[in-house]
Amino acid sequence: EGVFVQLAAGAVQEEPVHLVHLWTAAGKARVAHPRALILAEPNSRAAIVESYWGSHGSVSLTNAVTEIVVGRGAVLEHAKLQEEGDEAFHMATVQVHQQSRSSFTSHVVFLGGSLARNEINIRLEGRRCRCTLNGLYWARGRQHMDLRTRIDHAQPACASEELYKGILDERARGVFNGKIYVHRAAQQTDAKQTNRALVLSDQARVNTKPQLEIFADDVRCTHGATVGQIEPEAMFYLRSRGIAERRARQLLIWAFANDVVGRIGLAPLRTAVEQLLTAGDGLSVGPVAGRLP
Repeated sequence: EGVFVQLAAGAVQEEPVHLVHLWTAAGKARVAHPRALILAEPNSRAAIVESYWGSHGSVSLTNAVTEIVVGRGAVLEHAKLQEEGDEAFHMATVQVHQQSRSSFTSHVVFLGGSLARNEINIRLEGRRCRCTLNGLYWARGRQHMDLRTRIDHAQPACASEELYKGILDERARGVFNGKIYVHRAAQQTDAKQTNRALVLSDQARVNTKPQLEIFADDVRCTHGATVGQIEPEAMFYLRSRGIAERRARQLLIWAFANDVVGRIGLAPLRTAVEQLLTAGDGLSVGPVAGRLP
């Protein structure tokens, strides 16, 4: 299965382009290998959403590849939402090539699947590129979430900013592996990478590995990772104001996630993700695909 999206030079796409991948069959194992090629020609502007959804009980393997070329001066916002069924396996790669003075923003939200892995590789191939990566996953039960990023600063005067967060409950497992690679020619690089995880259960586990590999000497690069739990003092404060324990827990989780969700520029997608995260302990509000244009 393949999709080709081409944005003409100078074109401005007012409405987001939405690519929907939907699993509906329960009980019968299925495999899909979707491929998308997105070409944003010079000075074009658009937003593209990829959503993957599957009903509970559907047994599936998704092996997805998305390749994106952001031309000179183009501005592209790309969002990927994965909320497949609890017996789904999701493996995906996103490959991005940026040309001079282009801007690329990525939003990754992973909520479903038994085993889900997403890898995004970005190569800044022209001067004065800017890329922003935002990511959020929420793993429960025995879910395993694995999110990996790599940003190659190959040319001078480029900037990148990355914020990935994870929420883990019950016996879930989470992995974040992010690398910023600054080539020798990439002087005046400005790169920032942050990973944070909120662990809600003593049995949940998270592995985080932020990395910097720098071969230039005129750069400003930072990276960091934190893993923590809900602060008892914060919970006590909310409970003392008459807020029920479950609701207080939801508010604290939402406050943690909102750093990422609030950065989503597409209002319908941001609203849909907010509804998923605030709908209670279950994600039973239905597919986001039906609430996006």
